[in-house]
Amino acid sequence: MIETEMVCGAFGLAPKEQTVNLIKQLQVAYHFPCPIYLIERPDFLESVTEVSEEALMKQREERNLDEIYPVYMTGNYFDDSRINLFAHFVGVTAWNILNEQGYAMQDKVVTFTEMWTQEHHKHSAMDAHVHGFGSQIVGFYFLETPENCSRVVFHDPRAAKVQIDLQEQNVCMATPASKMINFEPKPGLLMFANSWLAHSFTRHAAESPIKFVHFNLTVQMAAPAVCPAPAAEIV
Repeated sequence: MIETEMVCGAFGLAPKEQTVNLIKQLQVAYHFPCPIYLIERPDFLESVTEVSEEALMKQREERNLDEIYPVYMTGNYFDDSRINLFAHFVGVTAWNILNEQGYAMQDKVVTFTEMWTQEHHKHSAMDAHVHGFGSQIVGFYFLETPENCSRVVFHDPRAAKVQIDLQEQNVCMATPASKMINFEPKPGLLMFANSWLAHSFTRHAAESPIKFVHFNLTVQMAAPAVCPAPAAEIV
C-alpha cells in the first residue's frame, strides 16, 4: 500500500498547514515481471566439473590465453552421458518455468541449443547481451567462485523506462527504480532466466579464475505419439 495525501500547490513534500488530513491508499498491481530463478544444487558439482575440466583442457592446449579477453570458452557438451542427471534437471526445470509463467507448454518440449563452460581470468568481463536464435531460457551453473570474483548482472529490459529514467535514491537497494540487479555467485548455485533478459558479468578481480557453465534452451513441438499398427487379421 502507498499512502497519499491531498496537498495544495506543488506536488511533493508540503508544509503541514497546506495539507488536508485525508489519507488514501493506492492499490498497487505489479505486472510484467522479470523473474530470475535460483537454486543451490552442489550435488551436481562433481560430475559437471569433470566434464567441464576436460573441455577446458582442450581449449588450453589449442590456444594461449588472450591478454585483452582473458577467457577460455569450451565447445558444447550437453549430450555428454556423464551429466545426464544435470542436463535432465535443467531441462525439466526450464519447462516448468515456462509452464508456470503461463505459456502453453502441454504440447511442447525444451531442448538444449548450447551448454559450455566459461573460465574468466583476472580483468575479464562480459558485456550485457541477450541470446536470440530461438533461445527461451538461459542459465548458469557456478563451479568455482574465488573471493572478489565477477558478479552476474541482469539488466532492466524495458526500453521505455531506460529512456526516461530518473536517478535512484540508493543504487544499493533493489527497488522498482533499479536499472540492474547483481548476484554473488557461489559453487553449486544454479540460475535461470528468460532469454530476453539481458545479462552481463562484472570485471573479474581475483587472481584465480571464475568457472561456470552457461546454457541455452529452446522450445519445440513435441513429437506426436505413434500408435502401433493394427495386428493383421488371420483368415
